[in-house]
Amino acid sequence: MKSKIAEAVKLRYSPVAIVFADEKPEGALQFKEGRRGCVIAMLNAAAKGRTAVFARNTYGCIGGGAGLGFGNTYTRFPGGIEYFLSKGNKEFFESEEGKELAKRRPLFVQGEAYKKTPELAKTFIDALPYYDVPTKYVIFKPLEKLLPTEKPEVVVFLATPDQISALVVLANYGRPGGDNVIIPWSAGCHSICIIPLNEAKSEAPKAVIGLTDVSARKYLEKDILSFSVPYKMFLEMEDNVEESFLTREEWQKIRERN
Repeated sequence: MKSKIAEAVKLRYSPVAIVFADEKPEGALQFKEGRRGCVIAMLNAAAKGRTAVFARNTYGCIGGGAGLGFGNTYTRFPGGIEYFLSKGNKEFFESEEGKELAKRRPLFVQGEAYKKTPELAKTFIDALPYYDVPTKYVIFKPLEKLLPTEKPEVVVFLATPDQISALVVLANYGRPGGDNVIIPWSAGCHSICIIPLNEAKSEAPKAVIGLTDVSARKYLEKDILSFSVPYKMFLEMEDNVEESFLTREEWQKIRERN
């Protein structure tokens, strides 16, 4: 499937389709069971032409399991995810289990300091729109490689600030008001999958700007953010490309510098 949006905004990389399936694509990238990895590294690979697949035993990290829609995997986070997101859990890391983990993951001890207190972090974790994928696999693949029989759940654009600007305008073009795009604080994988999936439940879903996650930024170029849309919103935006500002001179001047 080719995207008129991708051409109109002159994307650097392919839009990525997120697909649910019970069969694994041949030759797809996949984390080994029990091995740690970041979902955003796989997203980056898919935008550059590869296909990646995740299962309930190969989602890379506990956060990736939740972010991809394999349920609330945070319940298994050692020492409590609310402590990891905030100031660490000193008591846990004085235990034998904690000491062993600290040798492998010293960051766990002090926490990430993304939330001021564990209590504030817990409000965030409790409010996430957890999802239970109804299939064996979650697949990331370049949109142009989508098969006629495949229907994506979400389409993700990796975009520069100029392109994000265009996507925000296009998302609001055929809608009332000007609040049809959100930028929630979240993990990178939340922002490309479970949050857009939750938006898809709405009659007027919103697009989600993401990858503001500091921990995920190292897997991306410094000028790239994500813009994720539920599939029905993607089709709506595609239909509006040719009559919108994207064909006008003002945008064309900006397009040429990307």
